[in-house]
Amino acid sequence: MARRPDEAVPRPLRRFLALDDFVPAARQRLPRQIYGYYAGAAETNQSRDDNRRAFRDIAFVPTVLADVSRRSTAATLFGQPYRFPFGISPMGLSGLACFEGDLVLARAARAEAIPMVVSATSIMRLERLAAEGGARWFQAYLPGEPERIAAMVDRVAAAGFDTFVLTVDVPVPANRENNTRTGFSIPLRPSLRLLLDGLTHPDWSVGTFARTLRAGMPHMENMDAHRGPPILSRDLVRAVGKRDGLSWDHVDLIRRRWRGRFVLKGVLSAADAAEAARRGVDAVWVSNHGGRQLDGALAPLHALPAIKAAAGAMTVLFDSGVRRGTDVLKALALGADFVFLGRPFLFAAAAAGEAGVRHAVGLLGAEVERDMALLGVTDVGTLGPQHLCDAHPRLGSHGAD
Repeated sequence: MARRPDEAVPRPLRRFLALDDFVPAARQRLPRQIYGYYAGAAETNQSRDDNRRAFRDIAFVPTVLADVSRRSTAATLFGQPYRFPFGISPMGLSGLACFEGDLVLARAARAEAIPMVVSATSIMRLERLAAEGGARWFQAYLPGEPERIAAMVDRVAAAGFDTFVLTVDVPVPANRENNTRTGFSIPLRPSLRLLLDGLTHPDWSVGTFARTLRAGMPHMENMDAHRGPPILSRDLVRAVGKRDGLSWDHVDLIRRRWRGRFVLKGVLSAADAAEAARRGVDAVWVSNHGGRQLDGALAPLHALPAIKAAAGAMTVLFDSGVRRGTDVLKALALGADFVFLGRPFLFAAAAAGEAGVRHAVGLLGAEVERDMALLGVTDVGTLGPQHLCDAHPRLGSHGAD
């Protein structure tokens, strides 16, 4: 799969040559509060920035004269074939990035033959995303309340989803000082600052917010078995429930009730991965929430080898900090079976809607394909530690790890 020739790319999209190119376009289009919510992380942003630095700590050891003329970017996950070894992570309030943002992401993913995960904090009903967008993965935030858990699991199953992702790294809300500084909050609080910022971003105000309001005030549609409160409601925090009571006993409850594939997202400990395997979980998702939860948490890339060793037969998924095709290959070589990205695709949606997301997928896929050739690999399934080494070896050391 080579990159599409320029004549096949819509002219307005030709200026986007890499995922990072969508960032300034999204920043220009979105109000400061909304952009800050998506781009920011917890406290000092240390974990978010370490996620990127982790990729620089690892270098490739390419193989030459390997005949890479028949390379393929195709990958299989849970028996399902995909065009590329990456997919779209769940992202809260995607509907504020562009009109019907969750559906935009789902449709783009379906068109490009990659998976997309619906977020619990979407403002669009999961049933509609399944029916109109073909979404089959759902991510949940759940309180430690068995009745609410059982009802939510049943709702997701009835909608036709086959993969249930439980996010386990959010027992309490993170300290996101960036949101306070930009004026963003959950629930949203109308203010003069928010009004003025909306007026200075008319494309977003008219094309996204006004169009969304025509159907009524947005609600948190997927936090519970029933419709959640409006995004302006003071009841929103109370409706979340006590996530700090979630435990392994609730994992067992979900495993007994959910007949599909079951994933734990937000795992950084090998011991937790081993425990998940013992309890019949199908996959662990190595992630620090893009640096948006515990500031100073281990970069997921550094956690991968130990978790892979502890996972046994479980599938290992990965996200946090991925921006280039080389990042995807490094994660796969360190033990990930599949890689996910969040912010880059959301910024592509903000910048250019569904066409922007599809272009972003194509750009990243082309990088993966090209980098495979330069690395001397024809199948992503053959990637391993032999293709990597320490990017900063001590004097006198040599060779691959």
